[in-house]
Amino acid sequence: MSASFASAQGAAREAAAAQHYPEGALYVVATPIGNLADITLRALHVLQMADTVACEDTRHTQSMLRAYGIDKGAAQLLAVHQHNEAEAAQNVVQRLQLGQRVVYVSDAGTPGVSDPGARLVAAVQAAGLRAVPLPGASSITTALSVAGAVAHSTEHGGFVFAGFLPVKNAERATVIAQQLAPEPRCVVLLEAPHRINELAQALAVLGDRPVTLARELTKQFEEVTTRPARELTAWLDGAPQRSRGEFVVLLHPVAVASDDGASLRVLRLLVQELPLKTAVRLAAEITGASRNVLYDTALAWKRSGASGEDEDEAGDAGS
Repeated sequence: MSASFASAQGAAREAAAAQHYPEGALYVVATPIGNLADITLRALHVLQMADTVACEDTRHTQSMLRAYGIDKGAAQLLAVHQHNEAEAAQNVVQRLQLGQRVVYVSDAGTPGVSDPGARLVAAVQAAGLRAVPLPGASSITTALSVAGAVAHSTEHGGFVFAGFLPVKNAERATVIAQQLAPEPRCVVLLEAPHRINELAQALAVLGDRPVTLARELTKQFEEVTTRPARELTAWLDGAPQRSRGEFVVLLHPVAVASDDGASLRVLRLLVQELPLKTAVRLAAEITGASRNVLYDTALAWKRSGASGEDEDEAGDAGS
């Protein structure tokens, strides 16, 4: 056990032991995304009492358990990952039917969101058994909490979780152009270090739309930065370490002009007849609306095909 966690098990028992933990139930447990101190007392207690710990990587999980002073034999660890989840779920169901308490953990964070776990939970519920959530760390909510990217009390509040985009360049570009660019809400993406530069290059088409890159969250070299989409590649290239670690990428909400009875109607008429930048400038002068907001609105129309402008004019607008 790490000396840093020598007292953690005692604290966990004192805080959580009085609660009821039914047998024959699957406990879906969130684990730290980097900093081991981000484990919850309830998670420590349930991991200690588990008959079986199902996990993405048995070696990784065994190392984590030992850091907390939890000793599980090899027979108590069961590999359940993206390649065997459907089959391994039946093994878990059988153990639950025998009255075992089975804990499921992914390699980091909350299972079943982007990591494996959803199929396992579905199989458990289909068998008429209980799945018990133990909340904790999540890279998604961690990044959102410091990005200032979620609008509230507006028509376009909340956020959209898109996860990992397609690996192939053409497919990824299509998703960005057709689904992400027109989306006015905050969009949450995940990306691996060996593909972050390719994603940054693809997102450059979003121009001035603010994007937050959050890397190595909760770890020693944690870094969170927000800058226009067109500047992401330059920032990543600015230092070698910036392309290392797992990334959460947040596309900030698109500023959309409110329809005050004039500005959107004027803008829509102008973009059908003039290049985008000219239409935006004139609409701002005529209505007094913010030029930046009108530009973002017109750009969103163009990308979604909602403005009514033809392809030649769209091309002129981007020149």
